[in-house]
Amino acid sequence: MTEKEAIYCELLVLRCRQGQRAALEELVRTWERPLFYFVRRLIDNEDEARQVLQQTWVSVLQGLGRLREPRKLPAWLYTIARITALTHLRRQYGEKAMSRANESVPFQEANDGQRDFDNAEQIHYGLGRLSLIHREVLTLFFLQDLSLEEIASVLEVPVGTVKSRLHHAKRMLKAILVREESSHE
Repeated sequence: MTEKEAIYCELLVLRCRQGQRAALEELVRTWERPLFYFVRRLIDNEDEARQVLQQTWVSVLQGLGRLREPRKLPAWLYTIARITALTHLRRQYGEKAMSRANESVPFQEANDGQRDFDNAEQIHYGLGRLSLIHREVLTLFFLQDLSLEEIASVLEVPVGTVKSRLHHAKRMLKAILVREESSHE
């Protein structure tokens, strides 16, 4: 995050804390889509994802006054969304579903060589085949543009773990996409 973005986040939080309605609307308008996209990567059902997002906003609004570092607003928002989604999954499907969510499709090493994977539909398909922990890290890094440190904060793991998960997730996604591409030829 740039210094300008950090200052923007800090000012937005301060304005929200002062009860400025326009600031709250700006907060929701700015973060509604990225947070929904993130939650949607964790929860397959769109209606359930919307419910989780609504509960996320309730938690955000209740906790905004306790946010210690307003400059870290993005990581804080994703942390709340993640915790809310995981709580929903545990409640909805129990621990059995959570263990299944952390499983992935069998990994096969991808062939070497650059391939063009710009097709968003293929990427979304591939993300859906990854385990929850791998979907999280890829979504936060590539699609939500968080730094490794911010991702570590959101996931509550060391930066080294984020790097490892990111490395494995990219390899697994590539393998899935290569396998999918070759099955359509």
